[in-house]
Amino acid sequence: MKNISIAIMMMGILTVFSLGLDILQGFDKNTAIRNALSPFRVMEKPEIFSFSLLILLLIINPIVNSYKKRKDKISPKSS
Repeated sequence: MKNISIAIMMMGILTVFSLGLDILQGFDKNTAIRNALSPFRVMEKPEIFSFSLLILLLIINPIVNSYKKRKDKISPKSS
């Protein structure tokens, strides 16, 4: 629960920071809010690639770990 609270708080702070930077750059409030609420529309191709790679790694890592644990349970190492 503590981790979720920290993540939500950080997301809120970063969103406010992003809104502030957009407003300082001269965007109107509606455009700044639209940019903050729809980050995937403003992403460029390298950003989409790196984001997809991170998500893929987050999915593959637990699958590989569970496969290794299952393999170790089936064939235990002999000493």
